[in-house]
Amino acid sequence: MAGLLNLLPRYLPRYGMAPHWARATRPMVLVLTAVAFLAVMIAARRAREHRWTIAIGVIAAVFVYTTLANVVERPDGVKIGACFIAAIIVVSFLSRFARAFELRVTDVVLDETAQRFVRDRARRRVRLIANEPDARDPAEYRDKIRQMREDHDLPDTDDLIFAEVVVGDPSQFESELRVHGEVLHNRYRVLRMESSTVPNALAALVLHIRDQTGTRPVEHSHSSSPTGLVKRYLP
Repeated sequence: MAGLLNLLPRYLPRYGMAPHWARATRPMVLVLTAVAFLAVMIAARRAREHRWTIAIGVIAAVFVYTTLANVVERPDGVKIGACFIAAIIVVSFLSRFARAFELRVTDVVLDETAQRFVRDRARRRVRLIANEPDARDPAEYRDKIRQMREDHDLPDTDDLIFAEVVVGDPSQFESELRVHGEVLHNRYRVLRMESSTVPNALAALVLHIRDQTGTRPVEHSHSSSPTGLVKRYLP
């Protein structure tokens, strides 16, 4: 019981394998207690009937034969059971499909520098360039800006902010997105964050900026890049 109470609330909701109420200890105590009582009852029953193995085997054979005969003569029960199983599978599939479109971000928190970047650019329009951080040298950002201007016909201004996502633990289903602002090489403004998925983090950032400024930011990325999936979260 102690081991399960330490493991289940900590990991199952985190991996998206249990609802949020599983994080609470008291409901899990009730569930685990009920399961424990059931397991003990079954174990005690089996222990008492250990000497009657042959008799139980005969009775089990009779029940198996009766069940098969009943299924053949009256297949309605199997059909109803199959419908329940099919319904469970369909509902599970639809649930997982719907959760694939969730942001998986509980909250977006910008530090003081990141807030200043957004506030200064919001007077015109916030333009974000999704960048996969590599060397993070001046050449990387310079080439990225040139490439984005060629692909998206960006204006020749410095009102550009790089958005970089560092992929952390991919099993983290939901987490808070903390955005840190940086000025690299005395020129390039960068919003750096850590998340389990890149598209979800970029989408959450864009929606947060939209809600804070009242204007929809523009996010630029390669059309073939996974960061392009950010568009599916926007109205």
